[in-house]
Amino acid sequence: MSVLGRKKLCVLGAVLGVLSCGGGGGGTTPPGPPADLLKTPAGDNQSWYFNNPLPAPLSVTAVDVDGRAVPGVVITWAVTSGDGAVTPTQSTTQANGVASTTDSVGSATLQRVSATFSGLAGPATFTETATTPPTAATVSVEDNHFTPQNSVVHTGGTVTWNWAGIASHNLTFTFGPTPLPANQISQTSGTAQRTITAVGTYNYTCTNHAGMNGTVTVVH
Repeated sequence: MSVLGRKKLCVLGAVLGVLSCGGGGGGTTPPGPPADLLKTPAGDNQSWYFNNPLPAPLSVTAVDVDGRAVPGVVITWAVTSGDGAVTPTQSTTQANGVASTTDSVGSATLQRVSATFSGLAGPATFTETATTPPTAATVSVEDNHFTPQNSVVHTGGTVTWNWAGIASHNLTFTFGPTPLPANQISQTSGTAQRTITAVGTYNYTCTNHAGMNGTVTVVH
């Protein structure tokens, strides 16, 4: 066979290969209609505090029968057990097939939230639990770290920091609802207390040691 003939066969083979892989026609086949909802694990089985929004949103991914994400699906959210509320009660899946809502647990210990779309055989269900928030928190100021690093306290509650290390450490609040709690100067022993009323998360650090950070989250 001539060189020209061999070149023509190679070109034809390449074209057929592209077509067989879905090329030349605008890319991959779009997903089919939604067939199921997959829960994002981070939103399920959260344990938080009465009458407060959960730390992580509730999210689902709409998929077709082949497991491909389906955008543009309207998801309806509803509290089916306990009390509290979800906002919004409807959301639409994005390009990645994901839709989300924010869940505020109420005064019930157990809460369940369903996610569904029209035609789905059975909803995806999230189960959450709630408890009474602590009225006080204690943090140990140790060399180069706070223990625990993250604390939670009810609004109007008191946080106590106890110096337990050898090095000199301070408390410097860097972020949170204003006015921020008062900073504490560097010291090697003793305690510091702050009573905080504004709801939100407060970040603090020891400026003597890079990476020595902590948070206090104040809830309703």
